[in-house]
Amino acid sequence: MFRTSDLHMISEFFLMFHKDKPVDWLLDHILWVKTCNPEKDAKHCNDQKALLKRQYKPSLFQHVGLHSSLLGKIQPLKDKAFETSKLYQAHNNPAAELSSSLTHYQQHSLERAYKGVDFFWALTPSQNDYILFKFLQPIHISGYLFRSGNIETSTDKFHNTTVEVLPRNASVRQKFLTSLPSAYKESDNGFIIVGAFASGLAEGAIEDVLQPICAIRLVFQSDADVWAILSEVCSARCACLFFHLG
Repeated sequence: MFRTSDLHMISEFFLMFHKDKPVDWLLDHILWVKTCNPEKDAKHCNDQKALLKRQYKPSLFQHVGLHSSLLGKIQPLKDKAFETSKLYQAHNNPAAELSSSLTHYQQHSLERAYKGVDFFWALTPSQNDYILFKFLQPIHISGYLFRSGNIETSTDKFHNTTVEVLPRNASVRQKFLTSLPSAYKESDNGFIIVGAFASGLAEGAIEDVLQPICAIRLVFQSDADVWAILSEVCSARCACLFFHLG
């Protein structure tokens, strides 16, 4: 780790030796000059340099280019930790029973995704496939956000998929349906369609009259042509959880 006050020294060091060695080698030489004692052994030197070397995951930078500054050397380096956290992210979600008609791949289950230890990876969705979050007790959720696709497979997005909620109070639900706004439609089993995916994103508010909510459901209204990724799920009351449907 270098401070801005070190930049002048670093630039001068590069100017003096950039024709002799690659810059990343020179960075290590700078650390040697700054921290290593010629009277100590190599282990002590490496330990001192390690105190100044910080590693961040995901990585802040990715290596680009193929040809090294060393004549004739090919350098096919890629940092595997670069932006990997965008595939899923752990959050503290409310207690719920989880179910889905989709078949998950290997260990990438819906339960593991909800706990924030993995992503949900499932086979190609068909019409009427669903993902259901049934809360252990009705809760107030003022809004929702579902994002599909991710940085690695941006074309695998949800299409023609509705977001539906199940209000606890059946009488209030029926009263709401009699004066149903054009933006909402009735689904089956008491669910009300409150939104749908557009360009891979579903986001919106849930009317106060529908509170509290017993469950949230995503329903595929048609067969999918490709695998799908659901990379973000978040309600306004709870934290987000991240899925990967493949």
